[in-house]
Amino acid sequence: MRTRAATAAGAALALLLLAACTENKGEGPAVDVNRQSTGVIATDPAQSKGPAAEVAGAVKGGTFHVLRQTAISHLDPQRIYSFVGLMTSPLYARFLTTWKDDGKGHLTLVGDLAETPGTDVNKDCKTWEFKIKDGVKYEDGSAISAKDIAYGISRAFSPDYSGGPTYIQEWLADSAQFDKVWDFKANKGSFPPGLTAPDDKTLRFSFAKGHCDLPFAVSLPYTAPVPQAKDTGLGLDTQPFSSGPYKVTKNTVGTEIVLERNTNWDAATDPVRHQYPEKFVWSFGADGDAQANRIIADSGDDQAALGWNGVPASLVGKTISDASLKSRSILSPTPSANRLTINTLRVTDVNVRRALNYAIDREGLIKSLGGDTVASPMTTLMPSSTLGFVNYDAYPAGPNGNIEKAKELLAGKTPELVLGVLDTDAETGAQLEANLEKAGFKVTVKLIPADAKLDETSKKNNPWDLYIDAWAADWPSGASILPVLFDGRTVKDEGNNNRSFLNDDKINAEFDRVLAMDPASQAPEWAKLDKKLMEDDAPAVPLYVDVAYYLHGSKAGGIFVSSIFGYPAFVDAYVKS
Repeated sequence: MRTRAATAAGAALALLLLAACTENKGEGPAVDVNRQSTGVIATDPAQSKGPAAEVAGAVKGGTFHVLRQTAISHLDPQRIYSFVGLMTSPLYARFLTTWKDDGKGHLTLVGDLAETPGTDVNKDCKTWEFKIKDGVKYEDGSAISAKDIAYGISRAFSPDYSGGPTYIQEWLADSAQFDKVWDFKANKGSFPPGLTAPDDKTLRFSFAKGHCDLPFAVSLPYTAPVPQAKDTGLGLDTQPFSSGPYKVTKNTVGTEIVLERNTNWDAATDPVRHQYPEKFVWSFGADGDAQANRIIADSGDDQAALGWNGVPASLVGKTISDASLKSRSILSPTPSANRLTINTLRVTDVNVRRALNYAIDREGLIKSLGGDTVASPMTTLMPSSTLGFVNYDAYPAGPNGNIEKAKELLAGKTPELVLGVLDTDAETGAQLEANLEKAGFKVTVKLIPADAKLDETSKKNNPWDLYIDAWAADWPSGASILPVLFDGRTVKDEGNNNRSFLNDDKINAEFDRVLAMDPASQAPEWAKLDKKLMEDDAPAVPLYVDVAYYLHGSKAGGIFVSSIFGYPAFVDAYVKS
């Protein structure tokens, strides 16, 4: 998420608060917020074949509804890096690899369009080869080829289609400024150096440096295939060309998206997805209260609906203790970590950044969000779900902050800071403003439209000093968290995942050192670097890890919270008869 995913997030990823709940004082079920993920790569090609194992009790038919307050910003797979995009895109797009996920942290990386999670040709992680499955098709029945996947990846080099992850682009270009190394528009129809498709069934990557995480990196939507003849440019954001079990048949922008079955999708080629409902309908506009009340009422179409924005504080007391709602509730830990990002281009004094870390009242913030049914405090940049995680607190200030220590670091200064928050999160902004002003900061809160926040804060010259960011690692490793969020060599004019805009040469060198190791050896090194980043640069204030609390209708089945991104997954969804 990262996103990133992000971070995913993706990513980078917009802050999409899962649920605002009252503090859990024992009336609700316990949540294991310290659960750690276990991830393996499938070694047997049979694990990458379909069909996916049947979901117990699932039936075919019906329309599954999803209620969400704001629209989905991007449907174009090469531009997707928001949580909602990452969870929706598998319905209409397939990728080179994907994750089998039991929703409990047990993960297996398998081939999706590829027959396996890839072959490290020379055992040095510099040359990778993927063989494309037979029988994979688009919504019009035409065959998916390796060239289409290469073309989709090539599109991601264009600034016109920014917003998605940039791992592959940077690795192929051997530069964070990948769009300067290879120009998509000038070379449309060809592929960037290092990316080849010798035939319709073979895709090959050649890197200047070893990238052992490639099988994980190609599980993200930017590896979705796009035939050049079907590339409508910006039009793919509203009408993507389907390679998955569903296709977009109607998109009333900002109001409704309808996905119907893609009759040319072959379950025998897909190890993860199902095609149980006839349709998925996304409806936008209802706020959290309206969504929850509709789901609680459980009538009409809402019987087969999920409320994406979770349970608002006003209704938690009612829902968490209502035994009749237990079977329609999802309460799960997530890997989604939230931080107060500090724009280091504007807040240049590291002692001011350290003072922010001492000043923060995490307990007060979590209470304002709703308590421990929605969030658990954290003091690290990486969440506990990260492989090799080590807990620490670089600025020990207790649950409510240490105002005096913050004032000591400010040494009489009263920094004036602009805090950007989503227009749907004005209360969070007010809590942070009151908290920080006690320590001597002068805070001005500016609201940012929810559907524009990710794009706007990703601009290098944005007008905010602070903003809340969320990041769920794109796979459970520090490799998809720390370098993505804090490598200064990746900073460009817009489309940045490094929204702290930190550029520390020593930290950048550490990223290179750790990334050169095999994934197993990397884990403890990321934990050390997490702490070093906070002690040396304080580019953010770690805040909390999301706890997911959702309600769904009595006829909605098969929903679980993704162990990768911490949001509802729809690959097993069905409508009960």
